[in-house]
Amino acid sequence: MTAPFRFFASFFAVLLFAASCAETVDTAEITPPAVSENADVVSKNVVEPAPTGPRILAMGDSMMAWHSLTQASVPHSIEKALDEPVASMAVSGARVIYNLPITGAMGLKISSQYRKGEWDWVVLNGGGNDLWLGCGCGACTRKMDKMISEDGKRGAIPQMVQKARETGAQVAWVGYLRSPGAWSPIEGCKKTGNELETRIQKLAALDRGVHYVSLADLVPQGDRSFHGLDMIHPSLKGSREIGKRVAAVIVANDAVN
Repeated sequence: MTAPFRFFASFFAVLLFAASCAETVDTAEITPPAVSENADVVSKNVVEPAPTGPRILAMGDSMMAWHSLTQASVPHSIEKALDEPVASMAVSGARVIYNLPITGAMGLKISSQYRKGEWDWVVLNGGGNDLWLGCGCGACTRKMDKMISEDGKRGAIPQMVQKARETGAQVAWVGYLRSPGAWSPIEGCKKTGNELETRIQKLAALDRGVHYVSLADLVPQGDRSFHGLDMIHPSLKGSREIGKRVAAVIVANDAVN
């Protein structure tokens, strides 16, 4: 991860973790090449400089941000797999629907993590905190519909995806890890989480520039090594394998518009 993004992402990750509240980043200003006095002669040969800075932006919650301070998060793993920088604004505890303005603007509202840039890809995840903390993964119909309708066309998630697509970027929406069959604090969220991701799959099917990255088959039955001790967040191995899967989708679809 480039030095500016690593510094700012780490700084705000510490701030938000301490105060339950990432901000950063602006692409470097590009200075056009100098043109000689005989501009009318040489103008045809002037080549505009290529954009500088990362072309991939990562946004989301703790699944994306976990291990950021040790540079082993999912975005870091995408970097290593692709051998190119990734700008991450992901924040632990972030939600799709979040109404507090100050902390929301600081990254606890996932859509507010977006930063302007020459992005080719926006890697996204979210919704787990909305379901687990927002409605206990139980009576979640209203919460679910606010995030994304049953047909995948309306709600906060389609709006967020559309905003990214309007910039010309492709979107990779990353699903969540599944339990390996061992007990987990979020074991009761399985049915609700599956419904959320079914709707996101429908959203992705509407636009060839939106790609749903499923993790449903990533964890073998009985294998606890993909999860951390809390059995919620990814382990170092889990983050690494998620990053590889996202990177493979980016490589396979880089030419898609």
